[in-house]
Amino acid sequence: MDEPVGVEVIETEWITLPDGTRLAARIWLPENARANPAPAVLEFLPYRRRDVTAPRDESTYPGLALQGIAGVRVDMRGTGDSDGLYDDEYSETELSDAEAVIAWIASQPWCSGSVGMMGISWGGFNALQVAWRKPPALKAVISIASTVDRFADDIHYRGGAQLSAQAYWSNTMLGNIARPPDSAVVGPAWREIWQKRLDALTPPISTWLRHQRRDDFWRHGSVCEDFSRLITPSLVIAGWADGYRNTPWKAVEGTGGRVRALTGPWIHKYPHFAWPRPRADFVSEAGQWFNRWLAGRDGAELPLHRLFVSEAVRPGGRREDESGRWVSIDAQSPASESRFWLVDSRLADRPGPAKPVTISTRQDCGTEGGEFFTVNPEGDLPGDQRADDALSHCFETGRLEQPIDLIGRPVLRLRVALDAPVGALVARLVDVHPDGAAHRVSMAILNLTHRHGSETPNPMDPGKAEPVEIVFDAAGYRFKPGHRIRLALSTAYFPMVLPAPGAVAATIETGTAELVVPRAAAHDVEVSPPDDPSPLPRYPMHAPASASHEVRRDPGSGRVTVDRSDDTGEIEHPGNGMIWRETRRSSWSIGPDDPLGFEGVEEMVAMRLRDGVQTEVTAHHRLTASAERWFIEASLTTRVDGAETFSRAWRSEIERDLM
Repeated sequence: MDEPVGVEVIETEWITLPDGTRLAARIWLPENARANPAPAVLEFLPYRRRDVTAPRDESTYPGLALQGIAGVRVDMRGTGDSDGLYDDEYSETELSDAEAVIAWIASQPWCSGSVGMMGISWGGFNALQVAWRKPPALKAVISIASTVDRFADDIHYRGGAQLSAQAYWSNTMLGNIARPPDSAVVGPAWREIWQKRLDALTPPISTWLRHQRRDDFWRHGSVCEDFSRLITPSLVIAGWADGYRNTPWKAVEGTGGRVRALTGPWIHKYPHFAWPRPRADFVSEAGQWFNRWLAGRDGAELPLHRLFVSEAVRPGGRREDESGRWVSIDAQSPASESRFWLVDSRLADRPGPAKPVTISTRQDCGTEGGEFFTVNPEGDLPGDQRADDALSHCFETGRLEQPIDLIGRPVLRLRVALDAPVGALVARLVDVHPDGAAHRVSMAILNLTHRHGSETPNPMDPGKAEPVEIVFDAAGYRFKPGHRIRLALSTAYFPMVLPAPGAVAATIETGTAELVVPRAAAHDVEVSPPDDPSPLPRYPMHAPASASHEVRRDPGSGRVTVDRSDDTGEIEHPGNGMIWRETRRSSWSIGPDDPLGFEGVEEMVAMRLRDGVQTEVTAHHRLTASAERWFIEASLTTRVDGAETFSRAWRSEIERDLM
């Protein structure tokens, strides 16, 4: 890749940690940084800086360098081309390594001594976590698509229920960490380094599933445990089309307004190339943020929270553009709300007589729920909710005469009883278009044994009604005149939410149950799009990318299978010559009346071709359950030029803990 004039690129720099481990870095410097030291920004990831993240790095860091900010993209210990062995996500080793890297950056002759961190997802997580630890040289962070609560707002659990995404992510990480280092960087020792990595690997889910409550394992790295420590200036960014949409709301509230937030309509991508549009000029935003806090340059004070209020979103298919408007919220803005009561099948404007309603949902409700972790706009977003809503118990307004804005986190308050000790309630807010199309705006999941918190869950007393509060995901949405608001309730939402240990019926008391739809007071604001509508560099493609999403139903048994596939295509980096391809195949199936008959299968294949040598990693997970246990089967196989070089299989049985 030809870098812009005025940017110096160091393809590989070795950072030696205090224990002697060397980490591999790729660095972008402003052209005069060696004579006039510049502030620097670290992104610390396990995703390989010379192929997987190279396109987005090359769309971001040269632009920051042109604004006077050095970029340092580092492969974590045991990943990419770095030495050592990986242990787990956000481990003490990872975070202390990051602190050592920050100190190293601050000491370099091209650095002014002021360092920032930024990143999306993993890099957004550890940016906040390291800021919480307050290393002296770290002066500001930008965290995108991350969490402040590792138990309640990540890919593992939600509302105390296990997400199928946990198995997907375990398989993905097993395959990611198993990829070999680049022989062009580490030399002939690449095979020996690779073998040591493979010998040390275990499926991450075997650890995660042993922590089904909010214990010290999840408290570690959850900055919400003590927001008072998060004093580093932080810009938190998220997208409504992603599962990580609550973090800006939680961070702003938890810190008392010390952080600043930006939420767009996006999937799990950087804002300057995410879908759907409108996008945000992230490179300019980041440059202004870091120049203010790292270099002391004047900059305008950002509003507390800028967010996009979507409207009339059509469900299903690829969403290229979204209608709506940008607004801002400030700390002094008073909030208002709309209240609805669940009366008969209506969302009514006043309470009604108390009546019991029993909800017992078929296990195949949820097949149009989409993915929690939305990286592909083709098949990851929720589809038209009509089929799932038909299997749920729904309450609905009439056609709206005036628009109703939702800005914030809705709350559902009701009394509920279960006919079993363990079960979940899933609630969705849906925009029903005049033609009947149904777009999911927000959702909430609650394993009812976690109704008083996830530290010490308690079984339900069958038949006993209890008051419950269910908090929805944050949203910015306008329900337009002529549309209707629907609340859909179900006891199943597969495959996103894994089923309870048995079929369950929930009885709710309608008439007095209420839905509160908040509207934070907001003001119109401008958020500039990037100058380049296609900012990612274009690499040679030797095979095309593809994605698919299919729901299949067996006409005899009624068993439903949700199949997904993603293929990056075969890509070549034009600068370093690495060729790679990664594919994911996912298949989750369940019978309509058989919660213990579900099966989830995840497979990832990662290919690399360097100097005529082709390596291939295949990771595989299968997850099933009984009423008492989770069953995990996993395997890892590697090949070099088609010949198998490593193979290992694991099987675990883990006790279910009120889940």
